[in-house]
Amino acid sequence: MNNAAHADRPVLGVMLMLGFCAMAPLGDASAKALGATMALGQLLLIRFAIQAALLTPLIAVTGGTFRMTPRVLRLTLIRTVIHVVAIGMMFTALQYLPLADAIAIAFVMPFIMLLLGRFFLNEEVGPRRIAACAVGFVGTLMVVQPSFAAVGAPALLPLGVAILFALFMLVTRQMAKDVDPITLQAVSGVAATIGLGAAALIFADWSFFAMKAPTGFEWTLLAAIGVLGTVAHLLMTWSLRFAPSATLAPMQYLEIPFATIVGWAAFGDLPNGLAAIGIAVTVGAGLYIIWRERATARASAAAPPAA
Repeated sequence: MNNAAHADRPVLGVMLMLGFCAMAPLGDASAKALGATMALGQLLLIRFAIQAALLTPLIAVTGGTFRMTPRVLRLTLIRTVIHVVAIGMMFTALQYLPLADAIAIAFVMPFIMLLLGRFFLNEEVGPRRIAACAVGFVGTLMVVQPSFAAVGAPALLPLGVAILFALFMLVTRQMAKDVDPITLQAVSGVAATIGLGAAALIFADWSFFAMKAPTGFEWTLLAAIGVLGTVAHLLMTWSLRFAPSATLAPMQYLEIPFATIVGWAAFGDLPNGLAAIGIAVTVGAGLYIIWRERATARASAAAPPAA
């Protein structure tokens, strides 16, 4: 099926993105529940091992291949390291912050992406979008402030996650046209499992890799983290094949209310007043940036070609 055919099914694209927004907070909630009883290294190792176990057979079923050019393989390994570190930082942040707060702070990523594009990729970004970035950062700080007052430096971890995922997206952009999404995720899962497994053997005495036999319920949560995380990211990737990013980008902000509901149901956590206002400011600034990008794209498409 060609790209034009994919773009003719925006409702399916929106539904897939909604699936991502609902599943991702459930996976994060499972990680938050496990973080109190399981070492982070073991948690990450099992999470990526499940990703590899799920997607490797899928490549064979779909007739795909693990073969990559040296350039794509190098970028995939860089992307995998960034992914592992970012997820580790988010899992750590979830031990200190309410689910909705952690995810809302990490939503500073679109602003970081815009600024990286402006200063490192020479993409044109107008003053109104720069101003919206500043407003979005202020909203993020309103979410960070009460959390920082309560738990200290760990409240800044989602900001690190946002920076890493912005780099993750930039690396992905460089290779997206050259590799199938399932192959990319499968190779990442295998590489992360091998790397984390080797580190667990070498640094077995570190508390970071303190291994324990999971209980039955812990296995259920571990399976939820691996399956939900893997499927959620595939849904997001596939959604972009059926609907344009301009249609889907606003939908991603629905992850915040989903996370609020899951955090309240599972842990009784709700953002306080200042954090709730900050979330609203961050979402509003993000949606404004999306609207400006769509307006700019329409204006560029309508402009007559240069003589």
